[in-house]
Amino acid sequence: MIRSEAFLLIDIQNDFLPGGALAVADGHQIIEPILHLASQFSIKIASQDWHPTGHFSFASSHPGKNVYDQIPFHNSLQTLWPDHCIQGSRGANLHDSILELNLNCIIQKGTNSEIDSYSAFFDNQRLQKTGLDAWLKSKKITHLTVAGLATDFCVKYSVLDALDLGYSVCVFLPGVRGVNIHQNDSEKAIDEMKLAGAQLIMDKKNPTDF
Repeated sequence: MIRSEAFLLIDIQNDFLPGGALAVADGHQIIEPILHLASQFSIKIASQDWHPTGHFSFASSHPGKNVYDQIPFHNSLQTLWPDHCIQGSRGANLHDSILELNLNCIIQKGTNSEIDSYSAFFDNQRLQKTGLDAWLKSKKITHLTVAGLATDFCVKYSVLDALDLGYSVCVFLPGVRGVNIHQNDSEKAIDEMKLAGAQLIMDKKNPTDF
């Protein structure tokens, strides 16, 4: 049986690119490889951080706290971020070249002001799903190739959730970059995704062996 494939692009938004409120170092370098690979897919989906003003995850919502501080949240920790990807802002817009790919679906996440959502599938407490899993199942998609920002947060959690939901997943390494709050966070995230069952690829014809 021929598997049904889709290209899942994670949060390639102006605020995560150079000049943005939460710019990922070298984030712009993912654009060209992604555009090249995208031509091989008939189905292309993007996730989009879409935060209300004053979102819980913003450091500015917690007086006395700084960006990248962590605060207790339920049984875990919440990393605090600069204000970013605010609904309707230019920073929240997908990069123009991604919009030009004629996307089949855009999934907005992080819309609940009280909880963050790194994954394109669930909020961080896995209390609510986005519409992505239902949309993919409606199209009989079984395999995802994933790229975007950032390796150590939204890409990683989207990949892990996709695997947990039963999808076969490839991570397109030229198309990801990380925040790296701590040294080697991206490398650790890549190892974690591989250990969970993701295939790491440099292109569609060249799977990696590391």
